[in-house]
Amino acid sequence: MNANEYQKKTIDTAIYPGAGTGDNRELVYLALGLSSEAGEVAGKVKKLIRDGLFEPKQLGAELGDCCWYIARLAEALGYDFETILRWNFEKLSERLVKKTIGGSGDNR
Repeated sequence: MNANEYQKKTIDTAIYPGAGTGDNRELVYLALGLSSEAGEVAGKVKKLIRDGLFEPKQLGAELGDCCWYIARLAEALGYDFETILRWNFEKLSERLVKKTIGGSGDNR
């Protein structure tokens, strides 16, 4: 399955206020959900530092949840997932060429 196929299938499990509308309720719900899932990723890594416990499959599952929210957000904004991925790769490639990949800020 490619990224755009995955994105199209996410609507089947999109059960929340405003699902599929692209309205503010949907954007807020998805942004909060992504933040929550990213926090779960951080929590799994924190346990590695604190307890020495690391379960790659559980971390992978949380990464998948992040992907779901990113795919839904992209859809709500009218972009296909592969476009988002391409834009990110192009931005990072440009920063690599300009030797600003290690810097900070959006416009470098």
